[in-house]
Parts: sequence; structure tokens; C-alpha cells
Amino acid sequence: MEIKYDNIKVVGFDADDTLWVNETYFREAEQKFARLLSQYETENKIDQELFKMEMENLDLYGYGVKGFVLSMIESAIDLSNGKVSTATISGILHLGKEMIAKPVELLDGVEEVLEELSRDYRLIVLTKGDLLDQERKMERSGLSEYFHHIEVLSEKKEENYRNLLEHLEIKPEEFLMVGNSLKSDVLPIVNIGAQAVHVPFHTTWVHEQVHESEDNGGYRTVNNIREILRFLK
Repeated sequence: MEIKYDNIKVVGFDADDTLWVNETYFREAEQKFARLLSQYETENKIDQELFKMEMENLDLYGYGVKGFVLSMIESAIDLSNGKVSTATISGILHLGKEMIAKPVELLDGVEEVLEELSRDYRLIVLTKGDLLDQERKMERSGLSEYFHHIEVLSEKKEENYRNLLEHLEIKPEEFLMVGNSLKSDVLPIVNIGAQAVHVPFHTTWVHEQVHESEDNGGYRTVNNIREILRFLK
């Protein structure tokens, strides 16, 4: 089935791993965390327990670096049976600060695409994570000028998108979402009658991965964000 974009008036973009690098820094931090805890468990076991802790804490802390750091600290306490040193806790806090201080590395083609599309479409950012951290990254990115609206959501499910589009007075059939996560950026959007473009990133958090049975299609996948210009211009 051919996907047409004739009615599109508003284009939404995810931020992390769509506009700039993000997940890579979490994977690096996980490796450093495993080294900090290496006297207690294997790297594989530490990774498993940390992910389990993140899932248990997700409703409390939400997404982002701060919740990740809290889960690392709690995992360290559990994995060490309460014997983890204050030096190791300090090391974990340092990992978090390192992540927050990372420079914003724009992905290939992003600014070119935003500059082109902003001439003909209303552009918005729909992302999730820690509000302060996302605001900080947006400021450092230098991309704010291209967007009419920036929204940091606690979750990216059908209801969240539906409520936000209604609030912004955007008809689903006039909206296109661009993002790297099928689970968060693509499938919920298609399910509410809007359009979506999937731009895969080389690393995907396990929580964002989608089983084949959940994927009903109805969207376009591109290898590079520049390809969007072929069918929107």
C-alpha cells in the first residue's frame, strides 16, 4: 500500500537518537557501572539486574539520566548485599554527571532536514525523559529556532499522543511523526490515524524493542533522515 503525505501540515520529531546521540552514552555508562561492580558479579548478571531495576523504578522515576543513576545505586546495593563502598557510590554519581555533561552530537543530516522542512511545515518536538535534561540538550543543540513547540512527555503511548494533538489543535491525518523507536515514535502514531517515519538508530534500548507480532506496518522506514526530503518536498 502506497503511503501518501499530501495532507501533512505538522511534522513531529523525537529527540534522543533521532536528532542527536543518546543511547550510546547509556551503553557506555552501563559498561563502566559493570566494572565498578565487577567484584560482586559478572558483567552479564549486572546488566540483567540493572535493567530489571530500571523497569521496577520506571513508574517512580520516569525516563532519563537521573532515574538511571538512582537505579544504578539501588542495583549496587542489592548486588553487593549492602556492602558497596561510598567510593563506588561516588563513582556511580560521577557516571551520571558525565552523561549529563556530554556534548550534544547531532545526527547526520538533521539540521539540513529541519531547515528545509521548516519552510513548508510546522515542526514540533515530542520526546520523553527528564525535563531539565531535555531542555538543556535542546539549548545546546542549536535547533530550537526550527520548532514551533517542544513537549517532554512522561510516556509516548496512544493516549499521550492523542491528547497532545488535540491540545495543539492538530488533526491526526495532518500529522507526521519521525523517530527511531517503533514502540514509542511509530506504532502508537499509526494506531491513532497519523503518519510515521521510522529512522532506526544503531543501538536500541531493550525496553524500546518491538516483537514482530506487534508490528502491523503502515509506516515508512528510511536509512537516513535526509530521505524524508524525497517525499515531503
